Amino acid sequence: MSTITEGTAGAPAARRLDQLLAHYGESHRNATNTAIHCVAVPLIMVSLIGLLYALHPWVAYGFLALSMVYYVRLGSVPFLAAMVVSGALTIVIVQALGADVLPVSVAVFVVAWIAQFIGHKIEGRKPSFFEDLQYLLVGPLFVAAKLFNKLGLRY
Repeated sequence: MSTITEGTAGAPAARRLDQLLAHYGESHRNATNTAIHCVAVPLIMVSLIGLLYALHPWVAYGFLALSMVYYVRLGSVPFLAAMVVSGALTIVIVQALGADVLPVSVAVFVVAWIAQFIGHKIEGRKPSFFEDLQYLLVGPLFVAAKLFNKLGLRY
């Protein structure tokens, strides 16, 4: 759960979520790179679940459950956003693909990652997950935060 701790001089310190998003945002300032990420990150998540689902549905469900543990520790809004988008919607899409889940997931996964690296080449900065793997789970929250900001919603 997100908590606000005391910072210097009694001022509230930034929430862990805000700190992660700020750090992630440092390597995503270029508008083209950000736009690429807003498309590619959700595609990577859907295709990753598809790949895991192709191994066995319970592998995909297990991955989702473990990732939800990470998100709930950041707060209720990140958890609910992740559960709705990464969980329910992804499983519906993966199940709709049926027998094509593996080839479609592989193709989407590869193309989306290529797009991500093109975005970082344009940006001139390395991806955040090269520094810390947890940023692979922060990427979807970055996209969700962009959407929330556009809709005028507080997260």
